[in-house]
Amino acid sequence: MQTSEEELLRERVNTRCLSLPEAQVERPSGLHSTFLVRGKKFAYYLVDHHGDGRITVCARVAPGEQYRLAAEDPGRFFVPSYIGPRGWAGYYLDGADVDWDVVERLVADSYLMAAPKRLAAQLRRP
Repeated sequence: MQTSEEELLRERVNTRCLSLPEAQVERPSGLHSTFLVRGKKFAYYLVDHHGDGRITVCARVAPGEQYRLAAEDPGRFFVPSYIGPRGWAGYYLDGADVDWDVVERLVADSYLMAAPKRLAAQLRRP
């Protein structure tokens, strides 16, 4: 059973991810959610993944960026098991100092990497 903190964090991640053009969610119940655009994954919401006891969001990043982020701010960022070496970074959502602007940028940048050009153009920043 989810705690109220897990439900609140899931809702905040859902709101950000599903506000992106044609974004969809798989497995919206249970512990984890997968966010996709036209069948390509761009984010994960994870609870106690592999027994780590944490609530996190994972997103695609530029090659090598996951290692830089985790080294510069290990209290917020980490390299996730399995998907991390393939270009994904994780962000801890259950800490006291969550920066939701960072989460939003992380998810949006990941979306831009996964989305077709036409959809990505709707989100591009000037």
